[in-house]
Amino acid sequence: MERLEYSKTVLEHFRNPRNVGELEDADAVGTVGNPVCGDMMELSIRVEDNRITDIKFRTFGCASAIATTSMLTEMVKGKTLEEAEKLSWDDVVGGLEGLPPVKVHCSLLAVDGLKKALYEYYKSRGIIREDLNIKGESEHEEEEAVKESGPLV
Repeated sequence: MERLEYSKTVLEHFRNPRNVGELEDADAVGTVGNPVCGDMMELSIRVEDNRITDIKFRTFGCASAIATTSMLTEMVKGKTLEEAEKLSWDDVVGGLEGLPPVKVHCSLLAVDGLKKALYEYYKSRGIIREDLNIKGESEHEEEEAVKESGPLV
């Protein structure tokens, strides 16, 4: 089996993830999962004056999944909703100083989690943003899988 090489930044965000947990009274929560690799991510956001003032995450997955979600939360905290919408998986990988190619899907999943949270935020205010609606496994199935998977980081 090939050994994966991780940057110091990936290892730091894996060993000491930032913004872990759940936000009480979150304005929105986005839950996504990858049925192929088993990673599950839940991001909760608090928004004031069109700006993400706080963000927390819970992730069940590999080191790359935890590191990418941690980095993403650091990158969007304090940003406007418009700025957060523009964040790409490539931005997250760059912030981590790279990921092994077989782990890049984790950055895609983290960005999908953010988009899902933003979609839910807008939806709760009567605004439907289909460009932010993540398709795939049903929301109910993903939420149940997160609940049944045990403790998340």
